[in-house]
Amino acid sequence: MKVTQTTRTNGRQKFNDFWFYLARILTLLSWMMFVFALVMSFYAAPEKNYGVLRYHDIEIRQFWLTPLTGYLYLIIWFSAAGSYASMLVKKYRSRRGNDNTYYNLYFLLIINLIWLMVILHYTFNTN
Repeated sequence: MKVTQTTRTNGRQKFNDFWFYLARILTLLSWMMFVFALVMSFYAAPEKNYGVLRYHDIEIRQFWLTPLTGYLYLIIWFSAAGSYASMLVKKYRSRRGNDNTYYNLYFLLIINLIWLMVILHYTFNTN
């Protein structure tokens, strides 16, 4: 009689489960939203006041674009939430103490939160 092999061997999983793939997808989506937020902040932020622009009397926008800033907030918040959710999934699904600590997710979460505070500071303190 032939015994079929199970999905676990010596306490280790042979195949990845749904939660593993969910954590990977959340991580990738969070990083993609972060990169997209970088591009969007380039267009939403005030323009730089270079000497060449002043010399040629070219008008310079010195305020944040409100519609783009609203979308930027949402994208940064979703990026932070996705990285935090991925950290939670990986924390509760890891079984060994020597598993990877995923410092990139901590880095992404901290950068997103700092970025939110900086944008809030500059948008609400414009005179």
